[in-house]
Amino acid sequence: MHLTNKQQLAEAVRAACIKAALEAYEEGGVLGLCAEGRWEYAISTLQQLDLNAVLDCANADEGGNRAHLI
Repeated sequence: MHLTNKQQLAEAVRAACIKAALEAYEEGGVLGLCAEGRWEYAISTLQQLDLNAVLDCANADEGGNRAHLI
């Protein structure tokens, strides 16, 4: 794996984590959770993130376009 491929993989994982955390935090608000509860909900979502799906998306996208992950 070249350095650029490692960089792209790291960026894809970061983008997927940010997306999942933001969506979970927002969903927690809809569910009526307080700020601390929303944060815990977001962390729980990150712990359950399907990393294989993230890797599959990153591998399918060798060109560096991560739009489908964001």
